[in-house]
Amino acid sequence: MTTMIIARYRRDFARGFLDRLRIKQTSLRGGEELTRMIRRSRLPMLRFLVLLLALMSLQPARAADALMFIGTYTRDGRSHGIYSLRLNLATGALTTPMLAAEAQNPTFLALHPDKRHLYACGELRGTADKPLGGVSAFAIDAAAGTLAFLNQQPTGDGATTHVAVDATGRMAMAANYGAGYVCALPIDTAGRLGERTAYVELTGPLGPTQPGQDKPHAHSMTVSPDNRFVFACALGLDRVYGFRLDPAKAALTPTSPPFTATPAGVGPRHSKFSVDGRFFYVANELGGSVCVFAYDAGRGALTLKQTISSLPADYRGANTSAEIRLSPDGRFVYASNRGPDSLAVFARDPSAGTLALVEIVPCGGKHPRNFALSPDGRWLVCANRDTDNLIVFRVDPATGRLTPTAHAATIAQPVCVLFVD
Repeated sequence: MTTMIIARYRRDFARGFLDRLRIKQTSLRGGEELTRMIRRSRLPMLRFLVLLLALMSLQPARAADALMFIGTYTRDGRSHGIYSLRLNLATGALTTPMLAAEAQNPTFLALHPDKRHLYACGELRGTADKPLGGVSAFAIDAAAGTLAFLNQQPTGDGATTHVAVDATGRMAMAANYGAGYVCALPIDTAGRLGERTAYVELTGPLGPTQPGQDKPHAHSMTVSPDNRFVFACALGLDRVYGFRLDPAKAALTPTSPPFTATPAGVGPRHSKFSVDGRFFYVANELGGSVCVFAYDAGRGALTLKQTISSLPADYRGANTSAEIRLSPDGRFVYASNRGPDSLAVFARDPSAGTLALVEIVPCGGKHPRNFALSPDGRWLVCANRDTDNLIVFRVDPATGRLTPTAHAATIAQPVCVLFVD
């Protein structure tokens, strides 16, 4: 009996089963043919095989491009807000930028975890001598590459310079450079921002570097991978402050101890966690360096392990470092320098977390305020504010090295690159 069943299956295959599976995966006609095959098949095993192949054929193909939103300065009237364009993931080519939404100085952008909403820090309509910081909420139309304004909430006096969203999508956190405070705002289920619920002034002795450390200058907010803490870089105080998150109340509670000191005079600016959450990396604006901290996730505490320069050994000019990023696989760290106008590439020891300089390459413009790596890690897009351009670099996956491409785009004063995965 078993032999007869096996022979029967073999005959069915031999009489054209393979021929009937010659169907293009992306063809609608092919999908209809698979449906007919499933209905006609008399054999349970064949029905299962055909159904399995049908499901495989309906898997979405890898995205051909990646959508980006670009934050800008609008103060000179050449830019009008947030722009969008797409990066071809196969070639690195960029599409022509288009205005996604009007906004006043949307200098930093953050993505909601649902990837359907975007938040921009910037300014509200205050007086000329007293700007009012704020955060705006937008709904994303990914297909069109546009943003629909939802609402805006003030954060307080001064210019809001950075915004982050927690992993639950229930609260936004902002850092205010001009007035030196951090704050939190609730986010409702429609993505709209509520009134400010937390406000903490950062105080302490100022650092020794002048100019640059004349005020506390809160510069960024970075959420821990487990979403229990957020860390604020205080450029003027040479400190990284820690806060425990309460997304349900949009509350911030200082950790114990409330801050970790960096080396004097380095001016911590932006920060990122390693993929595994064991290490914390800080780009120091005034020191032209990167600090590596070990992270105690239980206490939300940082311990300094290394400080490494992001500049050439013989460089003696002025510099203000800006952004820091990790490759998606966590093997490499990148930092930008706004003196020699360069990008520093570091190899990361996954066990110790420490860094080793790989190379420093020209950024392809002036004042590389911000940059980001594509979701697949194969491309780096650098925003050069003072030359109004975006430059695409190819990333070597084995070494982390950067090779400039011929692909570029023109946007007036670009200062933030945000990929929508």
